[in-house]
Amino acid sequence: MKAYEIRESFGLDNLVLVERDDPEPGPHDVVVDVAATSVNYRDLLTVLGHYNPRQPLPLVPFSDGVGRVTAVGSDVTRVAIGDRVCGIFNQHWLAGPFVASLRAGTLGGPLDGMLAERVCLSEEGVVPVPEHLTDDEAATLPCAGVTAWSALFEEGRLQPGETVLVQGTGGVSIFALQFAKAAGARVIVTSSSDAKLERATRMGADETINYIAKPEWDKEAKRLTNGRGVDHVVEVGGAGTLSRSLNAVRVGGHIAVIGILSGTSHEVDVIPILMGRLRLNGIMVGSRSTFEMMAMAIQAQRLRPVIDRVFSFDDAPEALRHMQGASHFGKIVVAGPTG
Repeated sequence: MKAYEIRESFGLDNLVLVERDDPEPGPHDVVVDVAATSVNYRDLLTVLGHYNPRQPLPLVPFSDGVGRVTAVGSDVTRVAIGDRVCGIFNQHWLAGPFVASLRAGTLGGPLDGMLAERVCLSEEGVVPVPEHLTDDEAATLPCAGVTAWSALFEEGRLQPGETVLVQGTGGVSIFALQFAKAAGARVIVTSSSDAKLERATRMGADETINYIAKPEWDKEAKRLTNGRGVDHVVEVGGAGTLSRSLNAVRVGGHIAVIGILSGTSHEVDVIPILMGRLRLNGIMVGSRSTFEMMAMAIQAQRLRPVIDRVFSFDDAPEALRHMQGASHFGKIVVAGPTG
């Protein structure tokens, strides 16, 4: 079968297409013919060697993908041949709180990921996808979708009428916009692109802030909330934007710390956290149970993920370069080998 591997060293030029033996399922495993995968910023960092420089190689990257079950082990009961499923990001996190030992169970590093013609996964590590979604749309759910859902509902306990500030227009942020609006929240979106902000407005964003035109976007968020501050911030920027997020949120508000687009280290004043009684949550995607809950909501609301561009399987490295260019709106998808 075809698969991409990061071979002897990291780098986009070292992501190569190879032939591997077809996987054989164990008693509790399923084989999935991959129809589509999607790209996360984590995947780019992994291929570049920035996510875990000590990651053993070779490695099949990409955490997210969807496909049809084509073979099952002798003791499999959760799914059947022909079912359309996504692999969950963390193959070992089925429900309950996250614990340190679960870090070893993530697809696309340290476990081989989804950028292959077919994959073998535990029957416990797959979830049926909403029927109304295309394969390209379904492939976007495991990381970006579940992360946004966890940030808003699992950790944020979002309520109708609350205000959510969403940073940027990447995959997690656009899912957060969609979920928050479906829940009856007010949404403020930031971006450096007026064109992207106009598109976000058409999707239902109530207010937008161009952070180039208004670099003190935290003060603008306060102004838009009559000085109170937003209830939630979907913080994908990382260390470089966290200080402004701390200032933008209301007393007792919630910041979901998700991304590291602006770096991992920066001096932060802890006084706003203490005096504002703020809640900061690091979001590590979510469990299978969270995925299943999100999928039910997507099905009920008939929500459709936003796809920026679909690349062919042969052009998978170009999909990562497109991610690197940061011009995308929503999710980047790579079709399966037969797509």
